[in-house]
Amino acid sequence: MAETRLTLALSGGQAVLPDAGMIAVLGPPPGYDLRAFPKDRTVIVTRFRPAFDEAAAQGFAVAEALPEAVAATVLVVPRAKDLTRGSVAEAARAGGAIIVDGAKTDGVDTLYREVARRAEVSPAWSKAHGKVFTIAAGQSFEDWTRAPAANADGYLTAPGVFSADGIDRASALLADALPAKLGGRVADLGAGWGYLSARALQGRDEIRALHLVEADNAALDCARANVSDPRGQFHWADATEWAAPEPLDAIMTNPPFHTGRSADPALGVAFIRSAARNLAPRGQLFLVANRHLPYERSLMDEFATCVEIAGDKGFKVLHATRPRRK
Repeated sequence: MAETRLTLALSGGQAVLPDAGMIAVLGPPPGYDLRAFPKDRTVIVTRFRPAFDEAAAQGFAVAEALPEAVAATVLVVPRAKDLTRGSVAEAARAGGAIIVDGAKTDGVDTLYREVARRAEVSPAWSKAHGKVFTIAAGQSFEDWTRAPAANADGYLTAPGVFSADGIDRASALLADALPAKLGGRVADLGAGWGYLSARALQGRDEIRALHLVEADNAALDCARANVSDPRGQFHWADATEWAAPEPLDAIMTNPPFHTGRSADPALGVAFIRSAARNLAPRGQLFLVANRHLPYERSLMDEFATCVEIAGDKGFKVLHATRPRRK
């Protein structure tokens, strides 16, 4: 594996891990290089299931929240500004220095300037279109804390979750296109903070169980608040690997098509294959996607039929039936 920005900074002395005490790595995405960290005193902190499972498989201790006290925290800068600020505040509460590793496209330059105006911070080391810098221990960023709150549409959301500010257009289009009846066993793959599931449960008494499957546990916590119907069942899981407890009558999904900032249509294809695997022989899939994404070929590989049932200039709602058994 090639050296990364952080491993180069650590080997070159631009950042230094403590010789003793617990080290926390906060928010690493899947594939993040963890080789520099001693497994016997490092905890990987993430609420994103694929990253959580990957770190555990490598032999690291994993957790959803930082320990009360650590010798140092390595903060991997996320995309959302409010989540970044909240992560800095969380790391500061745990004590120890905060080693920040971030890309320019995720706002690390702005973060450095904001931190430098109020706290003791090392010079920033630039490499690979990003920066590494260290915030000295003993700083306070409590005013950067952001709690979950109701968005413009009245749903509880949290910093950093998809479409935190309100209902996204694609999900609304899909919800409006769902038929009057979906069957008794339904799932929402990539359920987010629960909008689609909340809409699907309205007026559909035939639904006995609706499984909300979401990899981001912060979003799933919001879904638990937004979907109070007892038929909702919540699963912190990677939707591409999740196995339903029984074959399903219908699945709905607004699958992600980015990994970080990089377009990754293969992720949507993996959602399609998961849906086909989990549906009953006469099951139905309802999927919304950006119009330019060529999911129809994958849908016809996995299902007997596929038609567009709704859409606009930007999005299409596709209906696929009868998964093929391979």
